[in-house]
Amino acid sequence: MRLLRTALAAFFTFAGILHFVRPRPYEAIVPPPFPKKESVAISGVAEAFGAHAVLHPATRRGGRWWLIALLLAVFPANVWMALSPEKIPGAGKIPRWALWARLPLQPLAMLWVWRATRD
Repeated sequence: MRLLRTALAAFFTFAGILHFVRPRPYEAIVPPPFPKKESVAISGVAEAFGAHAVLHPATRRGGRWWLIALLLAVFPANVWMALSPEKIPGAGKIPRWALWARLPLQPLAMLWVWRATRD
């Protein structure tokens, strides 16, 4: 369980940092009417925060729900990308089937969070 939790924390920490190192791809998939820069910054901080919360027993349960809520909150961006790739710079190069195929990854990520944070 510890390895699964450490991998989860590393993944979300890395993803959170990427929001600041390479924000443009994230900004591109923020659906209207949400503010792009702010949404990317908030979600990046939220990912890193949740990643660190799951590492500590005292905050693990809250970190679990935090990351699951975050995954739910960003899901509309993935749906918007699948529905409107022509409106997203660079998304037109990705096959439509791949945009749709990535949608089930969100529930799988939630399952990963759930399993990795069980004590």
